[in-house]
Amino acid sequence: MNENPIRSEIFDTGHPEIKAARIEIAASPSTIFAILSDPKRHKEIDGSSTITSNISGPAKLELGSKFGMKMRLGIKYRITNTVVEFKENELIAWRHLGKWNWRYELKALGPNLTLVTETFDASNCPRIAKSWLKMRDAYPWVQKAVAKSLVRLKTASELN
Repeated sequence: MNENPIRSEIFDTGHPEIKAARIEIAASPSTIFAILSDPKRHKEIDGSSTITSNISGPAKLELGSKFGMKMRLGIKYRITNTVVEFKENELIAWRHLGKWNWRYELKALGPNLTLVTETFDASNCPRIAKSWLKMRDAYPWVQKAVAKSLVRLKTASELN
């Protein structure tokens, strides 16, 4: 058994509809960003275990790119995401019909050391989406999924 499991740091954003975590990864921002901007690799880093496969999208995401995923959260469904923020090797964020954002921010700490912060932001969602998230008691689950995604991203990035 691993005595020192890899963990990301969950932190309070000060807003109940915004969940975040961060982790240091021993890789360059460009190595990490290559994984984040390749939708075919999202299943590999998905800490929620809801992505079952990538079904559409470009090989590399950019601002405005659309990409589709097969998902399973109780039931099987498909979802299309759109990249809404993009700065090469520093920032990428996407959202779907529910209008909540998944954002990754990368900050170089050294030649091969990067701080990655992942944020789930539902603060600007329509009321119906916020009601659904609250009814499902999704926020604690999302917080854990964000933290797990960062651990999986660290593993994938440090293997490259």
